[in-house]
Amino acid sequence: MRQTDRVRTQVAIIGAGPAGMLLAHLLHRSGIESVVVEQRSRSYVAARVRAGVLETGTVDVLRAAGLGDRMERERYVHDGTFLSSAGRGFRVDFKRLTGKAVTVYGQTEVQLDLYNRGDQLGLRVIDEADDVAIHDAGTATPSVTFRKDGIEHRLDVDFVAGCDGFHGVARTVIPTKLVTTYERIYPFGWLGILSETPPVSHELIYAQHERGFALCSMRNENLSRYYVQCDLDDRVEAWSDDRFWDELRRRIPQDAANSMVIGPSIEKSIAPLRSFVAEPMRYGSVFLAGDAAHIVPPTGAKGLNLAVADVLYLSQALAEYYDEKSVGGLNGYAEKALARVWQAVRFSWWMTTLLHRFPENGEFGQKIQEAELTFLASSESAQRVLAENYVGLPL
Repeated sequence: MRQTDRVRTQVAIIGAGPAGMLLAHLLHRSGIESVVVEQRSRSYVAARVRAGVLETGTVDVLRAAGLGDRMERERYVHDGTFLSSAGRGFRVDFKRLTGKAVTVYGQTEVQLDLYNRGDQLGLRVIDEADDVAIHDAGTATPSVTFRKDGIEHRLDVDFVAGCDGFHGVARTVIPTKLVTTYERIYPFGWLGILSETPPVSHELIYAQHERGFALCSMRNENLSRYYVQCDLDDRVEAWSDDRFWDELRRRIPQDAANSMVIGPSIEKSIAPLRSFVAEPMRYGSVFLAGDAAHIVPPTGAKGLNLAVADVLYLSQALAEYYDEKSVGGLNGYAEKALARVWQAVRFSWWMTTLLHRFPENGEFGQKIQEAELTFLASSESAQRVLAENYVGLPL
């Protein structure tokens, strides 16, 4: 390998999604050098349709990182959300119960802001890198190699941040005997569409129905995101737009169904639901963050927010290391991150269990869900617990 292909930097970040790019920004603000290595193209990463609900703490982190200008102009602030069961709905008032709100601002928009601001700052991001590999992960002298345009490259680093998702390479460097995984596969998926239509509601609607779960969400004033629970073996091709709209309107409250504006879908996909946690989130000089370490079902809107918390903690620990020569933050990173992860896993599991139709539970399960939602509608204490978790536990 030619010497010119070998680069020294402080932190290699694997993955240029929201977790990896935000970490690069946070490290830059602390004067820490990094290189982001991404296997996909920038256009692919930027186009991925994912989360849209940002916790209060996530908004604060993005602002502090200098990424809040467009978000402040274009976001939608939601002070509450609607839940319904058997066609009857009620509102949970986040603002009144917690003093906080959530922001609707799509992950695609967050990703675009991260890329654009990164270009302005000169952050080094290498896209379409092939054969990415981490070497000597358990030592104090790790390295990352990859191929770009047919040329081999090597990064000699102090630390590696694995922000490359569930199927990435970072988690695989931890010896199997040292990893404990926890997983729950849900027996259904979400069929989701995007449509260039005005949202049916100014806040999200979560609907529990005997036919299955439904969610009414939005991206902006003329772009709606809708979901219905479907079987795992369903195929997108089996769901015409007409079939989707008919099914969605059956499951949501009648007033929303009557006022809904429908139109052709511009994107349609089926996503399985799962809970997954891998422990530990650190091995030697390699630290995992985001989907590389954990996945939650989207019901609780926690995936992106957990990734932001992870990289905030990791950036603080790295700043402490370089500024104070202290390894305390690095040694405590995994425990701190996992404490928050498991709270989000619990909340996401609870929301999923509360709102979805589980075939194996039969009519008894349906009645239990309806009873729990009736209690939730009448109990301010129960609503406050939901609201505190939804707007985000303290960082």
